[in-house]
Amino acid sequence: MKRFFDFFSAACLCLLLIIPMIFIAISVRISSKGPILYWSDRVGQNNVIFKMPKFRSMWINTSVVASHLIKDQHNILTPIGGLLRKTSLDELPQLFSVLKGDMSFVGPRPALFNQDDLITLRKVRGIDRLLPGITGWAQVNGRDDLSIPEKVLMDEEYMMRKSFWFDIKILFMTLVKVLKRDNIMH
Repeated sequence: MKRFFDFFSAACLCLLLIIPMIFIAISVRISSKGPILYWSDRVGQNNVIFKMPKFRSMWINTSVVASHLIKDQHNILTPIGGLLRKTSLDELPQLFSVLKGDMSFVGPRPALFNQDDLITLRKVRGIDRLLPGITGWAQVNGRDDLSIPEKVLMDEEYMMRKSFWFDIKILFMTLVKVLKRDNIMH
């Protein structure tokens, strides 16, 4: 049921958001040199690396680091990058990862390929068996404000409580957080 919900919802959202996504793509292209999409190497289910698309919000050749490690965001964000990240609009292309089956709407956020501490802790706890999500329990309970061990505990709690209705609750909480721009550092 989860896969059907993910696929159907992602397809509907892609159709509904096609015009805003085209507008964002044009804005990225006009505001800075480089590709429209940034393909991030992420750790997926069973620690398999996959390419996760995002609208590019940083200058090309910026170091690949987790959001919480970004010190001077003004030097690495493009002219519209800050807006895209604060509104989470840079995440919209991840709908295509949901359609493909690399991601779900709800699950642990996929780690960057170089976040060894997060990857190791998730493997120890069995969280690596879950399909990563666009949003998750850790996202709505602190996002960038959580330490790696706290994120893993939230991911583990999600794994234990996982259900269709819990996913719906997390999606609703995500919508509220995005609209309020809570816990978004960059």
